[in-house]
Amino acid sequence: MVFFSVLAAVALEHLRPLRQPLPHYRQYTRFIHWLESKLNAGESTHGAIAWALAVVPWLIAVWLVYALLSGISPVLGWAWNVAVLYFTLGFKYYSDDAERIARLLRAGELDSARDQLLAWRGGDTSQFSADDLARVAIEQLMAASYRQMFGVLFWFVLLAPLGPVGAVLFRAASILARRWETSRGRFGQCAQRVFHLINWVPARLTALTYAIAGNFEDATYCWRTQADTWPESEEGVVIAAGAGAMGVKLGQSVTVAGESVWRPELGTGQTPDADCIDSAVSMIWRGLVIWLAAGLLIVIAGWVS
Repeated sequence: MVFFSVLAAVALEHLRPLRQPLPHYRQYTRFIHWLESKLNAGESTHGAIAWALAVVPWLIAVWLVYALLSGISPVLGWAWNVAVLYFTLGFKYYSDDAERIARLLRAGELDSARDQLLAWRGGDTSQFSADDLARVAIEQLMAASYRQMFGVLFWFVLLAPLGPVGAVLFRAASILARRWETSRGRFGQCAQRVFHLINWVPARLTALTYAIAGNFEDATYCWRTQADTWPESEEGVVIAAGAGAMGVKLGQSVTVAGESVWRPELGTGQTPDADCIDSAVSMIWRGLVIWLAAGLLIVIAGWVS
């Protein structure tokens, strides 16, 4: 059931991808902002309480619905798995954003490409060159791949006996880590630490997937020698391996608000262009096929035994 839940959710998300703005994401964001406003007194213990209130009730609710539906019929439990996975995956709309930026860059419409990247990641993109836009778009795409897809699938499979609890856990933890990253004092420390723990394995599996889907030797070299220089350790692992697998250089300085902002260089080879964005999308989908093929082999092995 687990494999076919994943297969159905991925197919549904590919055929009918969610589109921004996402109502359930916006409602959850309002909820966690409300929690922060009520509980943030600048201490890590307050952040831990807020994290538990933002995550645990949803996990219990998702498991209870799964247990109830599975008790009625296994098909209903399977349908619940697919539905929750569909609403927690969401990689396709980010890959569509990246492909849209690539098309704009090829057409020479830099201002429109900057606006598209701004809508995707935020921040000041007004002085980004075409090379900057391509690099940052690929970085965002690789970060989204494990936050929106590979990490969700890993935890869904790992906690499959509890239904889609793992998918909700990973996505909620990811959102809280990003939203509470800049919270005053130590309030956001718990969210950062928890996500670091649950993301350690998925990030490295994602990096290994890129290595298999691309240039294995360069991917593992960049992973070993460059990942630690990136501000976010797990993100650095994924982006460094992805850049090495593709043979492109990511990171490097960009101009923000008239000033040059230094960023570590990741990868090796050429400076990426619009075509490299499409190549990154293709590599990520190849990685997903690798995961699905591995899952299918496990299913077949179970049938045979």
